[in-house]
Amino acid sequence: MTTTPSDVDVVLPCLNEAEALPWVLERIPPGWRAIVVDNGSTDGSAAVARACGATVVHEPRRGFGAACHTGLTAATADVVCFCDCDASLDPSLLVPFVREVRDGEADLVLGRRRPQGRGAWPAHARAGNLALSRILRRRTGLRLHDLGPLRAARREPLLALGLTDRRSGYPLQMVVRASDAGWRIAEHDVPYLPRTGASKVTGTWRGTWQAVRDMSRVLGETPVHSGGVASPGGTVR
Repeated sequence: MTTTPSDVDVVLPCLNEAEALPWVLERIPPGWRAIVVDNGSTDGSAAVARACGATVVHEPRRGFGAACHTGLTAATADVVCFCDCDASLDPSLLVPFVREVRDGEADLVLGRRRPQGRGAWPAHARAGNLALSRILRRRTGLRLHDLGPLRAARREPLLALGLTDRRSGYPLQMVVRASDAGWRIAEHDVPYLPRTGASKVTGTWRGTWQAVRDMSRVLGETPVHSGGVASPGGTVR
């Protein structure tokens, strides 16, 4: 019988996701804690999250990275996961990610989004993601295909990376600094569903390319020595 790893926090950045939250939160694996970071919602998202049993923290500074990092600092579990709140990704898919981290097979595990059905991943969002993946490969040598939000790693090494971006560049900065620190990075396919509601980042060309600009700035950073997990060379599995 397969058991679910315990002592895990799942950070869920949230901005007006009241409609999607019940679906997402009911898929949090048993024994895990959901941390919903309300980033200024006006649709009652925080109340919905509490009613579903989630821990709610507030981050008034707008920005995906601000919400993610507030959730990371609020977490107390050994392993911390990240997942979007818009019902495009199923957090139960994180179970093997956590097991891989716990078993010492990888230091950071990422989900490679595989769109399910029309409209799950607009063309402009895919184009932006492809461009960033190529730039990331030149910068780090990592042969990643996606920079998606579904991911797992140990909390203390994540904090030691010293992440500073508080906008759309946060997920990429995590990968770049992890690579610079020699982390083993794994990537696995995950189904990507049509989101509930409108995207705040990639729903438009303008939003997508603003995210690309944020991430391009991160890629231009000078490599920073990190106190995170030291592994023999940044690798992708």
